Amino acid sequence: MLDIAVAFNKYSFLGYEFLTWLWFLTENAPDRIREIYTDTTTLTVGNRVVLENRVHDGVESITIKGDDAGLEEGRLAIRKGAVVTELNLIYKSGENEWRFTLKGESFHIANLKLPETGPVETGSDIEGVVLERIYLSEKIVRLIDALYVRFVKLRLSEDWQKTAVPELNAWSQ
Repeated sequence: MLDIAVAFNKYSFLGYEFLTWLWFLTENAPDRIREIYTDTTTLTVGNRVVLENRVHDGVESITIKGDDAGLEEGRLAIRKGAVVTELNLIYKSGENEWRFTLKGESFHIANLKLPETGPVETGSDIEGVVLERIYLSEKIVRLIDALYVRFVKLRLSEDWQKTAVPELNAWSQ
């Protein structure tokens, strides 16, 4: 059995590839996202993308942020060998909107902003609001799980080299 630290380092690239693939899907194949997780209205890249490029003995970090930031610099960095380490996403389902950042190294969900919940008017409303917030949080976890399962199946298939890698390369050009 692999030591946990060895396994972590050996397979850490999967999180970065997943975020890159996810960014690609949001821009080029939103219908595939709706196929994977049918409760999705839209999934788009938000206002922050962090990339890293290992050069010589160091790590170059590239952060693209801002509501109107052009993401062309990110695709240029990918062309030069960078990997996506953090991706801010906006998920919409019906009238509801979630905003969060997904980190590739640990699949850590950060800065989660949930849709508005009902007001707390009495002490007995607190339990309902807490349960609703738990439900809304779990929706993001289920979304990421479904997308990652599809990614891993694709990554392990022959279609990864035949179809996905050429699509990703064409997209970053």
